[in-house]
Amino acid sequence: MTSSSLLCLALAIFSGFVLVAGYLQDPDEKEYVLVNNKCQCVTVTSKFVPSKENPNEEILERNIRILVPLRARENISDPLSPLRTKFVYRMTELCRKCNPVEIELGGEIYQAQQSTSCDEPETCYTYDRNKCYTSTVPLLYQGKVENVKAALTPASCYAD
Repeated sequence: MTSSSLLCLALAIFSGFVLVAGYLQDPDEKEYVLVNNKCQCVTVTSKFVPSKENPNEEILERNIRILVPLRARENISDPLSPLRTKFVYRMTELCRKCNPVEIELGGEIYQAQQSTSCDEPETCYTYDRNKCYTSTVPLLYQGKVENVKAALTPASCYAD
C-alpha cells in the first residue's frame, strides 16, 4: 500500500472514532418521557443536566420533538379531504390525562381525573394505531356501485 492510502485509511478510522464518540451517551443519564402523543406526533422528554453557570448544580432540561406528518388530511378518515396546512400544539392538550385513577384521601378511595378538558375531542394529525378508523368507499360489484365501509387501520378494527 502506498503511504497516501495508509494516511487516508488512518484518517477514516480516526474520523469514525470521533463521530461515534460524539453520539455515545452516558448510561447514567436518565431521560424521562413525559408525553408520547402518537395522535399528534409529539414526544416530550426531560432530564437533569449540569448547569453551564454552575457545574455543581443540575437543571431540568425538556426536549420537545414534533414530527409533522406529510400529506396529512384535514379529515384523516377521508382520503379526499384537503391537505392539512395548519398544525396547532398546546401543551395543556398534549399533557391531559383523561383516564380516571383511584386515589386515597383520608382513608377513603376516590376516582380522580387529571384533566378538566376531557369532553373536547382530541385533534389527530395521523392515525392512532389503537383506534379504529373507517371510510366509505365506492365498490363496483356485479355492475352496481355500492358504498362499503372499509377499515383504514385494520389491525385495530378487527380482533385477532
